[in-house]
Amino acid sequence: MENHAGAKRFPGYIALVAICFLLGFGLTLQIKSVYKNKSVVVDTEMARADQLQKTINDQKDQNDALVKQVQSLQKTVSDYRDQAAKSGDADKTLNDQLTNAEILAGISAVQGPGVTITMNDSKVSASSGTDASAFVIHDIDILQVLNELRDAGAEALSLNGERILATSEVRCAGNVVSVNDNRYAAPFVISAIGKPDQLKSALLMRDGIVDVLSQWGIEVDVATSSKIVINGYSGTPQFNYAKPAKGGD
Repeated sequence: MENHAGAKRFPGYIALVAICFLLGFGLTLQIKSVYKNKSVVVDTEMARADQLQKTINDQKDQNDALVKQVQSLQKTVSDYRDQAAKSGDADKTLNDQLTNAEILAGISAVQGPGVTITMNDSKVSASSGTDASAFVIHDIDILQVLNELRDAGAEALSLNGERILATSEVRCAGNVVSVNDNRYAAPFVISAIGKPDQLKSALLMRDGIVDVLSQWGIEVDVATSSKIVINGYSGTPQFNYAKPAKGGD
């Protein structure tokens, strides 16, 4: 009787062993697959990182070459200017016009009295139901400050060291602001050369841009100075479509 019962259980043991074997084999394959996929992901990420680093290095080399080109051209212009200054009144007039054109174009460093504006995001926490983005600085806020300064007679402007040209973009790019294809995060520092008191009054007037931003806790500090230095644009301005007009066309 016992032998008969044992004979009945024996096939059950075999089935149990077979199931355990199959489960172990399947688990082993799954583990190997996971490690293989993980290895592929790591290799892909490393390859992408290497490619990005190469792209960054190539871009840096191009930027360095452009900076050297600009410096070389600036030296050539400086040599021409020195020669023109020694040649007579007519050449001196042309030299003065060239200097003014360079300042207007923003390619030469300038200095003079003016103001420095430092803008920082609000430290106030947004209350329930209030848009949190209202407490951080946006591109439109910076543009309004720049426009007020221009309207008040600013002759040269920079944002975080970037010279503001007629072609300069000031726009949000995620959590940062893009200026001349370079990205900056707060605090934003604007330098403006002009009549200090006039520039400051334009910003601090009642219901002006600083007054409006302060309602959201955005910090704007305006300081006057007798000497502000603004560097020239370090890039190479390119005009693909705008060309000098001919005659009276």
